Amino acid sequence: MAIVTHLDEILRQRGMTAKELCQKVGITEANLSILRSGKAKGIRFHTINRICYYLQCDVGDILKFDGNLDEEDCDV
Repeated sequence: MAIVTHLDEILRQRGMTAKELCQKVGITEANLSILRSGKAKGIRFHTINRICYYLQCDVGDILKFDGNLDEEDCDV
């Protein structure tokens, strides 16, 4: 996957559980789990905005580009 998530690290640094974040952001634990595992195919800007707000972080703190092209999803 070309985009790597660092949500677990940020959650740990903030002393927040995934369940607490889900409740604040308004997403299911299953959807957050998919995002945390790196298996998500996409995420809404609205959701990223809320995650960053409640974790008091920047998008670049939770999502990183690994330098590779993900050939699987090249249908822009």
